[in-house]
Amino acid sequence: MKKMLLLAITHGVAVFIGFAAGIYALPILIAPESPTADEVSSVSGQAMFTGQFRRDLEGSDGLHWGEGEISVSGSSIAFQGELAPGPDYKLYLSPTFVETENQFNSLKSKMVRVGDIKTFNNFIVELPADVNPDQFTTAIVWCETFGQFITAAQYR
Repeated sequence: MKKMLLLAITHGVAVFIGFAAGIYALPILIAPESPTADEVSSVSGQAMFTGQFRRDLEGSDGLHWGEGEISVSGSSIAFQGELAPGPDYKLYLSPTFVETENQFNSLKSKMVRVGDIKTFNNFIVELPADVNPDQFTTAIVWCETFGQFITAAQYR
């Protein structure tokens, strides 16, 4: 009986570790090719605003972070840098700077979801036609599936 319990526990731990590794690795494995530095620079050259994603935000941690420069134009948002890999990342614009999950959740109704982020080294996200970046101050990367704050950059 003791041996069966030990086997059940060790197999359960192995399954949990495999599942957790799969959640972490799957977005990396299925991510499309990231835009090149030249492609990002081309979009960044049209920027009206710039900001920095930083690792040291209150709501960021070792698994949820971003680091690099974001450039905001009237038609797109470009990022040159790196994000921690994860599933279901969304880019939001906010009228107020936030750096925690609680702050994000309390202001989410005043934010606009711009689009999906599918790459972790550089990205370019087109702005919907009805979104004016002048009405906002901050770009936020949010994991929709797990309700997890990743990073934010105040661009004006």
